[in-house]
Amino acid sequence: MNTLSTVTIIVAAVLLLALALSVRIVKQYERGVLFRLGRVIGVREPGLRLIIPVVDIMHRVSMRVVTMPIQSQGIITRDNVSVDVSAVAYFRVVDTVKAVVAIENVKTAINQIAQTTLRKVVGRHTLDETLSETDKINIDIRTILDVTTVDWGVEVTLVELKDIQLPETMKRAMAKQAEAEREKRAKIINAEGESLAAAALGDASDTMMAHPLALQLRNLQSLVEIGVDKNTTVVFPAPLMSTIGELGTFLAREAAAATPGAPARPLPPNGSTLPGLTPPITPAP
Repeated sequence: MNTLSTVTIIVAAVLLLALALSVRIVKQYERGVLFRLGRVIGVREPGLRLIIPVVDIMHRVSMRVVTMPIQSQGIITRDNVSVDVSAVAYFRVVDTVKAVVAIENVKTAINQIAQTTLRKVVGRHTLDETLSETDKINIDIRTILDVTTVDWGVEVTLVELKDIQLPETMKRAMAKQAEAEREKRAKIINAEGESLAAAALGDASDTMMAHPLALQLRNLQSLVEIGVDKNTTVVFPAPLMSTIGELGTFLAREAAAATPGAPARPLPPNGSTLPGLTPPITPAP
């Protein structure tokens, strides 16, 4: 009786151990590649899966997108400038059987091929192209990686240049170039402003020549602006002096016409008055 109980316990323990060894759990983001006696017999979907202990071996493969940084590479551009470029690559497994059978370590392989591809692609471009055409470089790197990794069951979804380090001498040279470019634009804008101002002044002068009173109104406006600050000095523009002279001539003519029997006083040829602006008025008898 004791022997039978012992055998039963042993058999039950063996069955439980076999059951524990045969149970596999595949997570939602994984796929299981099942090998039986060294041969691939299929892919197991997520969930509780049973295998034959010792005979079957299951390799779990993650289907999630993997972020892999590409360490900084010292690269010489096409115009012989040394730069340090680092990048980051994103990839995911699309064929679990190839990812397990075709290559030993997918992540290490992609890391190495990404470094060599980065060096090759950046070396084809000049420094200015590397700094300004990063999108094109990213697409070129991704295209080359996709062609290489398709046989590994891996798809490279994205490649981005992360950092570009320039030598200090090149940074100073680029800073000087940018400063010179800004000064050039400032001078061009200043010259364009002067040209527009000169054209506007020419149009204004043409208008004032066609309308002489406009110039007098502008002079009076200038006097008003000067008087706002309560200045003790009053400036009379030269055209205003001639206007005052013409006004004095008009008053003298009117006074002479109003005096009966007074001889007409000849006026200077230029129509202005004699020195003193306003001529003496002859008193009536």
